[in-house]
Amino acid sequence: MAEEEPTAEEVAEPGVDLEAEAPPRALPDEETLATIVEPHQSASWVVADDEWVVSVDAADYHSLVEAAMESGFDTFIDLCAVDYFRRQPRFEVVLTLLDYTTPMRLRVRAGVDGAEPQLSTVSDLFAGANFYEREAYDLLGIDFVGHPDLTRILLPDEWEGHPLRKDYAVGSVPIQFKESHKAQ
Repeated sequence: MAEEEPTAEEVAEPGVDLEAEAPPRALPDEETLATIVEPHQSASWVVADDEWVVSVDAADYHSLVEAAMESGFDTFIDLCAVDYFRRQPRFEVVLTLLDYTTPMRLRVRAGVDGAEPQLSTVSDLFAGANFYEREAYDLLGIDFVGHPDLTRILLPDEWEGHPLRKDYAVGSVPIQFKESHKAQ
């Protein structure tokens, strides 16, 4: 006869209530930042040099950026991507937004898996993100799902690979030198 696995009640320490809810998640003191972060369970934040930095999973990225835009961060500044190569998630997309009324900057960092690097586009929210996302696609191979024209922007269409990936072959270009003048 096979042994039965113990139930959760049998494993729990005496006096521990298994039905009790987890403690509420701490939210930022700043009301605007709390409004942006609260609905996104994967979001974590820090305040660095009077700039808010919010890290979020790829699944929550678009909705967090949309919440930020609705909270006053309506100016797109920059979008870039980084290849950490030996870290999971391998890639990170960093988006910078600005709220002119406060004035305050918000940096949104989203981790992107290396096996299938995909992230939702924010070009539907910020038209200026279009070319920045194309650059990240061209140089690092991050696929921005829903992008209206995700094609190469810097390299020729026939180029193979993504040259800013850290596992991309460096290659070389032969340099021809003039024969040196030899003393006779």
